[in-house]
Amino acid sequence: MRVVVSGGAGFIGSHVVEALVARGDEVHVVDDLSNGRRENVPAQATLHVHDVREPLDAIAAETAPQALIHLAAQADVRVSVAEPARDAAVNVLGTVNVLEAARSTGARVVFASTGGAIYGECERPAREDDPRLPLSPYGTAKLAGEEYLAMYGRLYGARHVSLRLGNVYGPRQDPHGEAGVVAIFLGRLRDGEVCRIFGDGRQTRDYVYVGDVVGAVLAALTADGGVFNVGTGVETSVTDLYEACRRVAGSDLAPVHETARPGELGRSVLDPSLAQRVLGFTAATAVADGIARTWEHIRAS
Repeated sequence: MRVVVSGGAGFIGSHVVEALVARGDEVHVVDDLSNGRRENVPAQATLHVHDVREPLDAIAAETAPQALIHLAAQADVRVSVAEPARDAAVNVLGTVNVLEAARSTGARVVFASTGGAIYGECERPAREDDPRLPLSPYGTAKLAGEEYLAMYGRLYGARHVSLRLGNVYGPRQDPHGEAGVVAIFLGRLRDGEVCRIFGDGRQTRDYVYVGDVVGAVLAALTADGGVFNVGTGVETSVTDLYEACRRVAGSDLAPVHETARPGELGRSVLDPSLAQRVLGFTAATAVADGIARTWEHIRAS
């Protein structure tokens, strides 16, 4: 299969690209390298340095993809609150550009949406048909992207797939970035620095390991359209997450608590049963095991 992966030099994208290459696909990576790294792209894949805010038609004409996996994004909730226009330019206009490129070649789109920011506060594990009540521009932009995919399906008969990802973590996540609390905690613990917890630490998230997410993305390539949660169904508090990171790092540093940030949820957890039934997806990696694998990568980097 010929596949274009936007954001393929980044955290999740590079793992997806590796899996596609390993199974023998022809892979083209579209990345502006603002966050992604050239060295994350395997030699067997072709890198096209390009910003998704600009049309991808020429790349689509050159590569004739059968599928486009759209992972390029502005992924920081805080940035979206501070700069909503920038967030929308990347996450909404970028998605429209991917859809137009796919339409020109008849390719299927697999879109990385967000389960962690699209439902709002969760009283129970959120299902795909639950109300979508994002509390940030980031979640709203991802919801707009989903609606564009659905509209292209109605207008053009496309069978695109949206994956509502939980809080993804794992090797290659940037420990110096603004998003990705597991990598941030482990990076600071490696360097002997105190970690910050915003709020009381009781807020919960559905942390899903990047290797499991890759399996869902590959399964979605042959799905007949739809929207699917990609998570574990298990919620972990930030305090418990920090303790797991501290244990694996062998640190006795206590965190400091700071004021809660606007736009962030108190409770977020996904019901992955639809993806289990339709895609055969299971998030098999326990949080403790995934943190240990992430620590090995961060410690060596």
